[in-house]
Amino acid sequence: MFKRLQQKWKVNGWQLLLIIGTFALGGSLCGYAGRKILGLFAIDAALIRVVLYILLITLLWPLCVLVISIPLGQFPFFKKYIARIGKRMFGRRPQTTDYRPQEEIVIVHRLSSDHHQQPQTTNHKPQTKNLAVFASGAGSNAQAIINHFKNSATVKIVLIVSNKPEAGVLKIAEKENIPSLIIEKEKFFRGNAYVDELKQNGVEFIVLAGFLWKVPSALIKAYPNKIVNIHPALLPKYGGKGMYGMHVHAAVIANKEKESGITIHYVDELYDHGSIILQSTCEITGKDTPETLAAKIHTLEHKHYPSVIESLLKSPLK
Repeated sequence: MFKRLQQKWKVNGWQLLLIIGTFALGGSLCGYAGRKILGLFAIDAALIRVVLYILLITLLWPLCVLVISIPLGQFPFFKKYIARIGKRMFGRRPQTTDYRPQEEIVIVHRLSSDHHQQPQTTNHKPQTKNLAVFASGAGSNAQAIINHFKNSATVKIVLIVSNKPEAGVLKIAEKENIPSLIIEKEKFFRGNAYVDELKQNGVEFIVLAGFLWKVPSALIKAYPNKIVNIHPALLPKYGGKGMYGMHVHAAVIANKEKESGITIHYVDELYDHGSIILQSTCEITGKDTPETLAAKIHTLEHKHYPSVIESLLKSPLK
């Protein structure tokens, strides 16, 4: 149970204990405050008192939990948690498109609507948007993105960034004549997250393509809603620290899932947590292994990631 909660909320064991403690203390404070407020009124009818008490604690619970979360250091988590509950209760559900049993399902949430419009003629030269691709491994997704934009007049990949000097993606950068940057942990997490170097190279949008480090808040603040990631599984179930590469494929198969897929999402301060842009699925058969599932996932990644990036960049970057 606790491991499932850790995966669902993308937290470690210590933070999970603090979250559970916040729930417990917040609930107790909520009940106490509700009884005190109800005691201020002379209401004899038991049924009315019960109804009013339920309404009171329903209204008080978010406030009480947020108050308790502050000293326990869990305010950011509960702020987002309560916001998600509000969206589920009062917001509209995202629509899915083209559902076909036993076929790939594509769910588009926040792609730019510009690709539905007819192109307009203009005498102005289109503005080039500069991308940086962050990767830690061989760079197959980076290569697919480079190939997609190789002849583009509006998108240019100006920098390849890696945290591993031996990463294969750096050889791709050399082959494609794209400048590269090797980053170090100390400056990335405790310095300015290489924002100065990115700005000097004119980077306007960041694409994570198999980048294994958590993105620090300094970089997210410098590029708000301009960092996207691709995760090789369906979020939120198979996300969080340690859920990458063969680890995530092995976990999916071990749980006897009938399907897996990819999730393209915006990046925030938590692992695999930002708003989902697109999900695409593939079927898992009884013969699949982590290796065969990885091959299916790579096919989906190379098919969808470059085109999603292009769709996002059709809107003006703010």
